[in-house]
Amino acid sequence: MTGVQGLDDDTLLARLREWAATLGFSQIGVAAVDLSTAEAGLLAWLHNGFHGSMDYMAVHGMKRARPAELVPGTLRVITARMDYLPRDTPAGWQAIEWQRLDDPSKAAVSIYARGRDYHKVLRARLQTLADQLAEAVGPFGHRVFTDSAPVLEVELASRSGIGWRGKHTLALHRDAGSMFFLGEIYVDLALPVTDPAVPHCGSCSACIDVCPTRAIVAPYRLDARRCISYLTIEHVGAIPVELRAAIGNRIYGCDDCQLVCPWNKYAQRSSLPDFDARDGLDDATLLQLWQWSEDEFLRHTEGSAIRRIGYERWQRNLAVALGNALRRQPDPRIVTALRERRAQAGALVREHIDWALADAGP
Repeated sequence: MTGVQGLDDDTLLARLREWAATLGFSQIGVAAVDLSTAEAGLLAWLHNGFHGSMDYMAVHGMKRARPAELVPGTLRVITARMDYLPRDTPAGWQAIEWQRLDDPSKAAVSIYARGRDYHKVLRARLQTLADQLAEAVGPFGHRVFTDSAPVLEVELASRSGIGWRGKHTLALHRDAGSMFFLGEIYVDLALPVTDPAVPHCGSCSACIDVCPTRAIVAPYRLDARRCISYLTIEHVGAIPVELRAAIGNRIYGCDDCQLVCPWNKYAQRSSLPDFDARDGLDDATLLQLWQWSEDEFLRHTEGSAIRRIGYERWQRNLAVALGNALRRQPDPRIVTALRERRAQAGALVREHIDWALADAGP
């Protein structure tokens, strides 16, 4: 079948995939723009307040489910998968991560955030992919997205064959698990649509059962207000007291629902150095990170997704984790470090320090 600019569909898709592979992408799909069947679920999620303080989720209304309204003229969405496990990830990496979570002295940073900011990595490479497509078919209207606009990423990924929606709401692939980023290019080209993904979760409920804060309130339904990733990254104010103990030593994000997922035994290593761990974030202690000044925080997190939460929330998260460490194993070094920082801390961090020290005695 003849497609865009005289290129047959199979040839065009093959070229797209070839270009994408050289850019570090693992998979390419193409989705149509009619997502009307997803609107009811989105509305119910917003109505229940599951988006928490992420007001931008509601502000854009149904544009998330209507690509042609978000970017007028859009006919198709090119979807892309980029694996992010660091290149040197050893076999049995899940067991190593569980061991870290069980060590109260260690700082647990979500795997995806230990390297370079994925927004920067994917956005530049998606734009390059769009440029290469334009060289082949001529100029066309497009817009690149990487978790940066009202886009139903997982819905588009599932419809284009990148992966199905797991019960934890993340995209899952039979040969890659869920340890990957998603990116999109909205285009005004009538590209051939790729086949949707087929779900393979079956009766498994491992992700639901393992969630420390019970944030997965039902299969395929996440209450962000209880999710540790939301609480440690998106949430601006005080972390609810009733959820602090469950956070453990997780100071930026949470991987539990992915670590326990059987499909992640097939998770793929990235081919890019961008996602290699920086500054020892795969083996740092809570006390080491607590000692960072604001200047040190900014220096160590330059080019990292972590920087966007700012120093205050970084300290807030660490204070909770240090408090949890004290409750598991009293340590005078932690008590001293928290007390030394309290006088100069702002109101938000001071409140979390006081909570951390509540059982430490005089």
